[in-house]
Amino acid sequence: MAQTEDHLHPNETQRIEAFSDGVFAIAITLLIIEIGVPHVGGGESLASALGDLWPSYGAYVLSFVMIGIYWANHHSFFRLFVRTDHYFLMLNVLFLMAIAFLPFPTAVLGEYLDDSAQRDIAVRLYAFALLLPAVGWLLVWLYANARGLVDERLAPDYIRFLTAQYLLSNALYAGALLLSFLNAWIALTIVVGLTLLYLLPPRRPRFIQ
Repeated sequence: MAQTEDHLHPNETQRIEAFSDGVFAIAITLLIIEIGVPHVGGGESLASALGDLWPSYGAYVLSFVMIGIYWANHHSFFRLFVRTDHYFLMLNVLFLMAIAFLPFPTAVLGEYLDDSAQRDIAVRLYAFALLLPAVGWLLVWLYANARGLVDERLAPDYIRFLTAQYLLSNALYAGALLLSFLNAWIALTIVVGLTLLYLLPPRRPRFIQ
């Protein structure tokens, strides 16, 4: 059956945001649960055991900030859409699946970052996991543009700017993943740099005069 405008659902974005907020909250909570309480014995001090968890603390902070940035930007992102359809909803679910996956590679990174034999694999997994939500975000945006779900009052140059920004973000995450096969620390540096960059507030929407 051909799709018609009746399949578009105005004013649905608030419901999507509410569901998305729940996924963000669960994912960000699971990050700390993945850090296990150390068990000491044989004369080892608790302070030393806690200090040995530094990779887990670092991975936790990095992923917490990254998910927090996605959460904050998700709200402003969805202000750009005036309607939704079924495929738009499914693409957002795909993006949220990538967000919900992040606690696992975060735990792996924290466990093996200081293990020279396993570090490279852990960093590759983490870089791949950070690429996934970036791809999901881009797919949501490209589909919304193609289907006319974006606010028609947005200035064309602003739409082009966002498209270029999201494409560049995917390219940088993909680059970090590729570099992780050469040097894990350089790949992590790129990922940390991107996280710090995205702490900046997003550009305000521009509308046609």
